[in-house]
Amino acid sequence: MLDFYNERRKQGLEAEPNAAHLILAELEKYFDVQIITQNVDNLHEKAGSRKVLHLHGELYKSRSTKDPSLVYDVKGWELKLGDTCELGSQLRPNIVWFREEVPMMVPAVELAEQADIFIVVGTSLVVYPAAGLVYYVPPRVPIFVIDPQTPEMSGSTKYVTFIQEKATVGMTVLKEKLLKEYL
Repeated sequence: MLDFYNERRKQGLEAEPNAAHLILAELEKYFDVQIITQNVDNLHEKAGSRKVLHLHGELYKSRSTKDPSLVYDVKGWELKLGDTCELGSQLRPNIVWFREEVPMMVPAVELAEQADIFIVVGTSLVVYPAAGLVYYVPPRVPIFVIDPQTPEMSGSTKYVTFIQEKATVGMTVLKEKLLKEYL
């Protein structure tokens, strides 16, 4: 697993944010933007976003195998067998693996419950528990879903606007709408 994530970190050093990442960062000039991402990369931060909650962990951080609350920055891109925390236990990627609890769900739910506008970008809304965040959004709060496919949602979609575009195009459309209607 260390080698797999080392390669992802190495590749990530070259990755650049796309237009959707940049638009979300730009919207911070006008709105209190709080990003909840399922992605473990740092592209939101590279784009300039300041409030990013990484639901499934962060690629450029490691954590203790003994005490998950001990989290460290990965210097460079490589985490090696024998790299240990202050307790002497092996460090592992700070990534939520299959069948592990998603510890950031509670703060993510709290953000969803406080939303004035909720935007879902580039997801099919089928991967839980993250897909369930839309159901914590207060009634009558507008929800914008940007995805080439229209994901299935149970319950009322009266306040849901579907923008059937890829993230980069959909965020351009939504940015214009938000600046026109909410400023």
